[in-house]
Amino acid sequence: MSTPLGYPHPMTPAVPYPVLPRLSRSANHGVLWFAAAAALASTRTPRARRAATRGLASLGVASLTVNALGKRTLRHARPAPVPLIGRLKRRPTTTSFPSGQAAAAAAFVTGVALESPTWGTVVAPAAASVALSRGHSGARLPSDVLTGAALGVGAAFAVRGMVPTRGQVAPPARPRAEVPALPDGEGLVLVANTAAGSAERARALRDALPGAEVVECEPGDVPAELEKAAARARVLGVCGGDGTVNAAARVALRFRLPLAVLPGGTLNHFAYDLGIEDVRDLARALREGDAVRVDVGRYSCGGKHGVFLNTCSVGVYPELVRERERWSHRIGGWPAGVLAALRVLRADRHPLEAEFQGRTRPLWLLFAGNGTYHRMGLASGRRKDLADGQLDVRVVHGGRRPAVRLLAAALAGPLTRSPAHAAVQVGRLRLDHVAPGTLLAYDGEVIEVEGLVTLEKLPEALTVYRTIRSD
Repeated sequence: MSTPLGYPHPMTPAVPYPVLPRLSRSANHGVLWFAAAAALASTRTPRARRAATRGLASLGVASLTVNALGKRTLRHARPAPVPLIGRLKRRPTTTSFPSGQAAAAAAFVTGVALESPTWGTVVAPAAASVALSRGHSGARLPSDVLTGAALGVGAAFAVRGMVPTRGQVAPPARPRAEVPALPDGEGLVLVANTAAGSAERARALRDALPGAEVVECEPGDVPAELEKAAARARVLGVCGGDGTVNAAARVALRFRLPLAVLPGGTLNHFAYDLGIEDVRDLARALREGDAVRVDVGRYSCGGKHGVFLNTCSVGVYPELVRERERWSHRIGGWPAGVLAALRVLRADRHPLEAEFQGRTRPLWLLFAGNGTYHRMGLASGRRKDLADGQLDVRVVHGGRRPAVRLLAAALAGPLTRSPAHAAVQVGRLRLDHVAPGTLLAYDGEVIEVEGLVTLEKLPEALTVYRTIRSD
């Protein structure tokens, strides 16, 4: 097979592959990769969803780089057409160098693999075939394809630099705790909140650990079932959202039991920061007896007190949580969150007046995290160490435009000072002269407080199973 000048086409194989032109066409405009991302997301596993998102983000950066910069700067003519058996039905009209299809394929598969090597291996054959199809069709020279693939790989790593993978931040490794290893799960009693959609995961854990006992119950029965479970368990387990996990932590602290957390809610920050994402992770930790001691946050106000594993806050955020709960059962969690934010920020309101660090000042928000939240690149904050003894306190100062100030504080991230916000790490704080009826949110739950509110740490108070993923 040769060009009209008599020379062999550089990337035309001796044996034709009829499937390659069809595969090449399917990748036009990213259709193939959007379909692959949808298939990954449909597995409903956090790691697969993140891999799909990262693959598409990498594809977007690669496409922008190749089409907006490469093709406009380096105008290389396309090679002469190959015979009809390998030729595309519609020959591309853009310049040849570099190959946008190869860049997109390499970017997508590299992005997926950086988040999940397993899923990257699954997607890799399709990506390699698309790159090969560009040379087989006569649309590209080898240098076009190889350069495009290199740009795609670079785009995926650039995305990782801006938004690190979860594997780049290791789960907390200290201080380790002595806990019973449960090879078949015997001694574990796990309470699953069915309203959080966690029943299926709880049953999967029972299949993985047949000796475990699983109790499924409605939200109103969770506290009582946790008490009963703790009375007969060697290890107390819980599957549900942040509020359910908080309730289980309180019981585990009182009964001095190790806690096994299976994420079953919408966000699952605590479980994810431990390195527990699915049934496989928790089952491995229970079989191997792998656990750590973590800090617990505690709030006190008058006769009220409680604990928090993730965050505690006053100001506009508790109002947002209450508004979100009002709508979530009707339209779903994420739409309800967006609607709640719009309603809260558009409402005519005044900032909270309270005494903080010896000064009375207006505050739109005071946020206290149980452990220091670190931001890498543009990624949202994540805790590297759940036993650092610190409350991560972020304050958004009062002002005329709450939405602008809250957005500026969110973009500032770990910066300690700005006109809009301040950030400090302390072991204990006092918020005084809080007006009656002020809302306080902790791990997704909301209560009313007034007067003096105290937040403090209980160092290494809770023992929790965890594992380090090896995907």
